[in-house]
Amino acid sequence: MRALLRKKSTKLVLAIAVVALVAGLWVFEPWRAFTHSNLDESLPVVTASQPVEKPAPAPVELASGTFVSQEHETKGTARVLDVGGSRVLRLEGLSSSDGPDLHVWLTDAAAGGSWGKYDDGRVVKLGSLKATDGNQNYPIPADANLAGLRSVVIWCDRFNVAFGSAPLAL
Repeated sequence: MRALLRKKSTKLVLAIAVVALVAGLWVFEPWRAFTHSNLDESLPVVTASQPVEKPAPAPVELASGTFVSQEHETKGTARVLDVGGSRVLRLEGLSSSDGPDLHVWLTDAAAGGSWGKYDDGRVVKLGSLKATDGNQNYPIPADANLAGLRSVVIWCDRFNVAFGSAPLAL
């Protein structure tokens, strides 16, 4: 009888260990430490509503800043551009780690420092991070109030940490 209970107990412990391993792999996605993706989007251009003979004007820079690393090494530049009345966040020369559930936010928190502070205040969510490396454009909603926003952050929503942030004076 003892041998039968010990055998059932061993199977139960093994089953629990397998479930815990699968859950841990799903939550942490450890393979992302070894993956990268690259995207090279063109600089947005101002488009005219009517055909014109002059070249389109260049986008106007409203703010810019250089990324600082936080939970993961992050490099590159963030620029907020006015493209003919539309606003775009452009990430240039971005290089960051891959991770689960990464997003791009504009926030009222200052860049750098504690990596968990960015979801405590006001944020404008611009979408999922398109790639870990390269040049990327993120449209800013027309109704977004940029006054008082102080940084852009690459945010891991699953673990509530900033991979990196860049100061912006908006």
